[in-house]
Amino acid sequence: MKKTRLFFLPILLFLTLSVSAQVREIKGTVTAAEDGSTLPGVSIRVKGTSTGATTDPNGN
Repeated sequence: MKKTRLFFLPILLFLTLSVSAQVREIKGTVTAAEDGSTLPGVSIRVKGTSTGATTDPNGN
């Protein structure tokens, strides 16, 4: 039983670290090319994934 716990402990720690390493925060403001005004409600998606967000009323 003790050997089983010692075997799975490093695996559990590795999986925990690999999952937390994939979290990134990207900040910015979406603006119009014509006049530079902010664009609220724009959908943004990370290329090649289904991860995305929508801009707030200030274009952030």
